[in-house]
Amino acid sequence: MARLKEIYKNDYVPSLKEELGLSNINSVPKVEKIVLNMGIGGALGDTNMLNALVKDMSKIAGQKAVITKAKRSVSNFRLREGYAIGCMVTLRNDKMYEFLDRLINFAIPSIRDFRGVSPKSFDGFGNYSMGITEHIIFPELEADRTDYIHGLDVNIVTTAKTNEHALALLTKFGMPFRK
Repeated sequence: MARLKEIYKNDYVPSLKEELGLSNINSVPKVEKIVLNMGIGGALGDTNMLNALVKDMSKIAGQKAVITKAKRSVSNFRLREGYAIGCMVTLRNDKMYEFLDRLINFAIPSIRDFRGVSPKSFDGFGNYSMGITEHIIFPELEADRTDYIHGLDVNIVTTAKTNEHALALLTKFGMPFRK
């Protein structure tokens, strides 16, 4: 079992229940899944770049990334239906907690000139989204051996009903929010 999952069950659940004033232990918010997404944008015809980014994403996530394809054609972007436009991974259970642990304790602190993540990136339903400008901040990747530096979107889906409950949950996990 993942280290962060054990800490959540043993320490965070009772303290969150008391802190949020919840009567039932099952109503305590938890992380349901984490979705990682990487779009390749301008390099539509470059299959080498796509394959390298899929390989990097798979290393970051700890499971195989899926190539996403365009659903419709957009002539202004020279995009045709069915073109490969990025990759994504959905993490659940132990892999999700391991990724969250690495994100909070290793990757985010290694960002240059970091002043905290925005507490305004909640969607109103308790889910949090953040963008990472360089995917090479993760310890699994060696910056010297990475051919392409690209951005990455991280979406944390929780069972929280409000942004305040989700903020309390992610703060317990150690997410460094801006003051």
